[in-house]
Amino acid sequence: MTSRRDEQSTSVTDPSPSNKPIRLTDRAELTDLIDSDSPVLIDFYTKGCTLCQSLEPVLGNVARATGITVGMINPQFDFELVESHAIRSVPTLIVFENGTEVGRLAEGFQGTDAVVDFVSEHVGEGGNTPTER
Repeated sequence: MTSRRDEQSTSVTDPSPSNKPIRLTDRAELTDLIDSDSPVLIDFYTKGCTLCQSLEPVLGNVARATGITVGMINPQFDFELVESHAIRSVPTLIVFENGTEVGRLAEGFQGTDAVVDFVSEHVGEGGNTPTER
């Protein structure tokens, strides 16, 4: 099952690490990604947020540097998603491991080194290890 993504993204069902963030379109895709890969870095953003737009190339760098799967979701009109993940500002980066939040960074724009350090602090060295299905 391939979900709707931009042409440069990979499918949620593809367990291999990607050098590009995966664009998620809804809560079901977010849940599938969090449940299928571990660890996962998710960027909660909104379309009109210039800091969020600036962060996208950083996330690609982080995916390449760490091997972690990176997803991006715009929860702007899904208030239940915003509430369930306690999103109070954007961009918000959350690291999930085995389906559980293990780290959160909601301090505006962060450069590649800062986000790599954040990921490493919460998942250790070695990057992405897809879970068995």
